[in-house]
Amino acid sequence: MSDSTVDTDTEVPYIDHLGDSRQYWRDIILGVNDGLVSMFLLVAAVVGGGLDTAQVLLTGVGGAIAGAISMGVGEYIATKSQEEIFDREMALEREHLVHHRQRELAELTDMFVETGLDSEVAAGVVAAYNDDDEAMMKIMMALEFGVIDQERRNPWVAMIVSSGLFLTGSLPSVLPFMFDVTPTAGLTAAAILASAALFLVGAVKTVATRGSWWRSGAENFLLGGFGAIVSYLVGTWYGANA
Repeated sequence: MSDSTVDTDTEVPYIDHLGDSRQYWRDIILGVNDGLVSMFLLVAAVVGGGLDTAQVLLTGVGGAIAGAISMGVGEYIATKSQEEIFDREMALEREHLVHHRQRELAELTDMFVETGLDSEVAAGVVAAYNDDDEAMMKIMMALEFGVIDQERRNPWVAMIVSSGLFLTGSLPSVLPFMFDVTPTAGLTAAAILASAALFLVGAVKTVATRGSWWRSGAENFLLGGFGAIVSYLVGTWYGANA
């Protein structure tokens, strides 16, 4: 018996897809990770540069607020622009169906053939779609533009998620300096908290990617740690030469 033989008596558990949250995972991971990395790098740089605890705290709070606003506005504008482009493309597609229908049908047939369908089968499928303009629009949206309604993103949701999670990601690097600690002790505490959070975010990401949680966590931790070392060294060099 070949090793590739599948035991049909063994039931493989059914795993649900991510569903409606799938299109926002980019905002979730980017927001919290950017807050973790950028704020710890900022704190490491200014501690290396010789700022005292109060100055580091002010820098961290200002950076967290500025970063959250910047990320939220950026995500809103980018997502809104993308959605407007899709809307315009679909409006143009609707015009094409009215004035250049045969060309659009031929284009759709070619796309089905490219998916692996026989040309005659593809022609039959397109003929069925030809009876319903709304169905035609949806299949053209999916095949030509790679977009379906369920995957489209709301600019307001993208903005709130990314900016809110950026602030959340900023907390491990800022909170230690709210206490009566030396800059070095605050940086040490921030490093521990940020490192743990980076590993946790990398591990949580595998809920969506279904990869190795420890490998993803270690990757996130190492990338953030490398950036922090560089940032601290730059701050130290500046403090020594200013």
